[in-house]
Order: sequence, then C-alpha cells, then structure tokens
Amino acid sequence: MCLAIPGKVIELYDVNSMLMGKIDFAGTIKEACLAYVADVKVGEYVIVHAGFALNKINEKEAQKTFELWDEMTAKAEKEGLDVFGMPLKEKI
Repeated sequence: MCLAIPGKVIELYDVNSMLMGKIDFAGTIKEACLAYVADVKVGEYVIVHAGFALNKINEKEAQKTFELWDEMTAKAEKEGLDVFGMPLKEKI
C-alpha cells in the first residue's frame, strides 16, 4: 500500500540547486524534496510520498485527512488490527 501523507512545511533550503524542506508530520520532522511544488512557502501544507512533495493542499484539507486517519486507526485498534489490517502485537 502506498500513502501520501500531509505535512506542514517548517523550513525551506537548497541542496545542490534542489529545493528541499523540513516537513512536520504531526510532530515528526522529516526532510522532503519540494522541487514539484517550487512555489511552496513555510507554513503551507504539502502531500508527501517517498520523500517527494507531490502537491500543495490547504490546511482544511490537511486537517480532514488527519481526522480520517485518527478515525481509521481507532476503528482498526478496536478490532485488534493496525491501520493496514495486520494484527497488533501483544504488549508484554
């Protein structure tokens, strides 16, 4: 399964003439290539897959995605599964 995850751009910088950025995914900060969304600004949201921002989205759409993700993980957990349908590991 492939997922593109929304994140908030918190820093922009250049690496070998390539636009890069630090992206905040609900508290987890990762680096992503921003070449496909060269007009992006700090504070905007992007959809990232495999280290590449594919497009920009507005904050409202990002929040809707976060809410749906939380709903999916909660329902799966009630069934003893992770969000991908795999059994949760028992806590020791």
